[in-house]
This record gives sequence, C-alpha cells and structure tokens, in this order.
Amino acid sequence: MTARVSSSARARRHKRINCPEITTYMRMVETGKVRACAEQHQLMAHLRRVFADEELIIDTERLAEYRHYEKYFPFELFAWELFAFALFMCVFNKDGTPRWSQELAYMGRGAGKNGFCSFVAFCSTTKVNGIRDYDVDICANSEDQAKTSFDDIWNILENSGQRRRFQKGFRWNKEEIVCRSTNSRIKYRTDNPKSKDGLRSGMVIFDEVHAYQNFDNIKVFTTGLGKKPHPRRLYITTDGDVRDGVLDSLLDKSRRILSGEIPDNGFLPLIFKLDTADEVSDKRNWVKANPSLPYLPVLVSQIEQEYQDFLDNPAGNADFMTKRMNLPAGNPDYQLTDYDNLKAASRELPDLSGMTCVFGIDFAKTQDFVAAVLLFRDGDEYFAIQHSWVCRASKDLARIKAPLDEWARRDLLEYVDDVEIHASLVTDWLYEQMGTYDIQEGAIDSYRHATFMRELDSIGFSAKEKTVKLVRPSDLMQIQPIVNSALINHRIAWGDDPMMRWYANNVKLTAAAHGNYCYDKIEPKSRKTDGFMALAAAFTVADRLPDTSEIEIIPTMTF
Repeated sequence: MTARVSSSARARRHKRINCPEITTYMRMVETGKVRACAEQHQLMAHLRRVFADEELIIDTERLAEYRHYEKYFPFELFAWELFAFALFMCVFNKDGTPRWSQELAYMGRGAGKNGFCSFVAFCSTTKVNGIRDYDVDICANSEDQAKTSFDDIWNILENSGQRRRFQKGFRWNKEEIVCRSTNSRIKYRTDNPKSKDGLRSGMVIFDEVHAYQNFDNIKVFTTGLGKKPHPRRLYITTDGDVRDGVLDSLLDKSRRILSGEIPDNGFLPLIFKLDTADEVSDKRNWVKANPSLPYLPVLVSQIEQEYQDFLDNPAGNADFMTKRMNLPAGNPDYQLTDYDNLKAASRELPDLSGMTCVFGIDFAKTQDFVAAVLLFRDGDEYFAIQHSWVCRASKDLARIKAPLDEWARRDLLEYVDDVEIHASLVTDWLYEQMGTYDIQEGAIDSYRHATFMRELDSIGFSAKEKTVKLVRPSDLMQIQPIVNSALINHRIAWGDDPMMRWYANNVKLTAAAHGNYCYDKIEPKSRKTDGFMALAAAFTVADRLPDTSEIEIIPTMTF
C-alpha cells in the first residue's frame, strides 16, 4: 500500500479555492466575521498567493472520506480545525507530496488542540491515508501530556459503545493503537532517551512545544521521518515560560514566512494571539487567541473568572496572559521588562577592542552559579559581555530547564567539576580580558566581597584602592531607572547571548519604599539571575566610564 491521491484530483492553479473546509474560515477572518490577529490576516494573504501561483491538488474526495470519521469522535470539528486539517492532510504538490508537511498550531489554552491532534493521528493511520506502516508518534516532555491525545483515541475505541465494530479495524492496548488494514501504529513518547533509535515514523506530533528548551529531542524523533511516504510534523502548543527555546524559534520562523522574508518550504504557521496587551480588556478580542471560544460558552465563563483574578492580582496570575492569550509579556510591574526589549538587546556587538570598561561580579553561592560582566559605554549606548561558571555539584541543576550544555558549547559558560567555583577562575578570566579591553574598575556585592578579595587584589583591583565598589542594595535601587531606560529605549546590547536573555527574563521588580524598585528572582531554584545581577553591579560604576562620543579623534597626519 503506497501513497496515493484521489483519481479525480488534478493539479492546477486555484484563483478560486473550491473547498468549503478551507474557504469558510478564511472568509471569516478576511471579512472580519471573526476577530483575528495580524498573523492570521497575513496567513490568509499568503495562502491566496500560494493557491493562485502554484499548481496544487486539493483532494476534496480524500477530505470527505476523512470527515466520515468525525462521527466516532465526541465533538465536531470547528471551522479553524477543518481549515487546518484540510491544508495539512489534503493539499498536495503536483508530484503528490504534501504541500504543507509541517504545521504549527499555536493558540490559547482550552482551544481543543488535543482533540484536533487525536483526529489527525487517527485519520493518518487509516486506509484513507493509504500508506502502510505509517506510524504516528505523539511526543511531549511528560508522559501525562504525551498520553492525552493517545488516551482520547483509546477511549473512543474502548468506550464509545462500538467496541466490537472497532475491533474489526483496530487492535489496541494502553501502549499502542494499530490499524489492521495498514499496520500503522499510534504511540506516545516522552523525552526519555530510551527506545528512540530505529523509529520509522510517518508523522510526529509534538504536544506543548513551549516546554522544549532546544531541538535535541525533536531531532531524535524526526530523524526517522522520510522512511515512509508523506512525512509530516505537527507542533501544537500554548505559550509558556521558556524563552529562546523551540517555540520562540518556530514563532520567529513563522513571522518571517508570513512577512514574506523567507519561503514557507512546507511549513504552515497557524498563530492565534492577542496583538497587544490592552486588547485583553475587550472580551470580544479573546477569540484572537482562542478561535474555539464562539462554540464554548462554558470555557468563556471560566476565562472570565480567570480574567477577574488576573485584574485583582496580575503578578500572581501572570499565566493568564501567557497561556490564555498567548501574550507572555507579563506585568510591567512584575517582570524586568518586555521580552521584546531583551531580544532587542541581543543585537550584534561592535568591535570593542581597546575600549574602556568596568566589570561586575555576582553569585549567591560558589557551589551554584557565578557570573561576570564587562560593561562598555559609547555615548548613550551600553554594551555588555557576560561569562558564567556553573558548578556541577549544584543541587539546583536538575531543576533547571535551560539548555546549559548548548551554552557551554558556545563558550557562554564553563562547567566546574569541583565542590565549588573558586574565585581564581573568575579573576583568571578577567585577567585574560585585560589583554583585549581596558578594564578600569569593577563592582561586587558587599556581602560577598571577602570571597574574592585576595584574588581581585592579585590582578590589581581592590576596595582599598577604590577600584572595586562594594555594592549595597541601595546602589542597585539607584541604578534601576538607568538600566530600565537602557532596555526600553534599546540602548544596550549584549550580542547573541541567549544565556543573558535567560538571566534577565528571570528577574522581577519588587516595589520598595519611596517609589523605588528592587531586583528579585521570579523563582529562586530553577531560574537564575546571576548574569543580570552582575550587569546591574557593573552599572553602579558605569558613571566612571568615559563618554567616547565626546573624545575627539585626531586624523592621521602625513609628513
């Protein structure tokens, strides 16, 4: 049994798309019948261009056969689901390969993503798909999440009252579901490294992609694709707390596709979110993040209750904006700054060789993380370079989801195989940097200076000589407005350093007396802040940096 396209289907350009499952939702967005975010409008324009310019097959016969399976599911597919399903499963290139072999479904919690996954997985194994041994692997970071869509299908087969009928076409247990006619299996898998070799998947579904820090596990699961015809990937997710991970990468790719910067190369981005945070105050906008809301009045009522909780306590209910509205900017009085500002700070650094700078050092325990930062100034622009040390004996390492190994490979951090991080490692790094930069002085927490005092003195920095400032909490409160201004006005850059973004994204502001703010940790064990606090320490002596924009450059004279 091999891949096939219905005999009546022909490849052609489609100035008019004759498929109600596709066009119904498209027109809802294009006419404003349903409120939609900017990315949805961009997607519709993109699809119109693709169908008009490319010779494609819309296999409506296959789609109708797939839809016969809807009656076995305890729900009807909503307009957006039919749209997403038809594009993903029933539109083909002229050569019969899927036009969109990868699909991202990014939407607010409660939209029915797992039900959609269950239907896609079930259909993919059947004779309608027509590919033998077309295995579907449903993957997630946790077993409970990976089993969600699998269990939906299992319950239909086991408990729908048609068990005997299903037994003619399927066999199943708690670990796999097998279609007898195609020998295609549905299985659930986690990021546990066991039993991944030898996968021969037809489709891989990644559930809640926001939890993936990097592509390591995704690559393991997708290396088996291509052994069967029509390999496909489906990513489904809400937003989450992990930044610079797989989701951010997929969203960046999606926006570049939708803006026309890059071709889609078979990647279909379905992004549902609020456009701006202030839109949340109008409940009619919530459908932008969750296109299923018009059909789910009970869910609307639940979200209304959660919204009131969010208004009453934004800091304690920050997940509302992140997971319900897919807008993880956070409360400005809680997080350090919008994540867009952190991404803006990740722009390329200029050549800083020979420039004057100051340093900051921060750590909570030498058995955990230690970070050092060099801070430069050019007019009203600041530039920073950070380096970190991570003790392998840290009791918090198991809690941390950040891709530390990847950052170590990029030389953003060094692992220390010892009981603690010795001060000499940090001062050796500073001494090495002195060969490239003009390091004038530095700053370190006054309560932790004793640990570094001798080693700093050995490379020419001491509190006694006033080349090391001992930082107090009041010093950090004084520089907080300066750091904030640099961030929101995009006047600071630290290069492509995801570790620095991670550090900064883990910082929250806590109100103090007289309208001041203190820096604090969002979560003390798994979300470290040492790199940002080292930057903040360096800012306490940033006023000692010369304003290079005022230095007159004398032109070279030839005699």
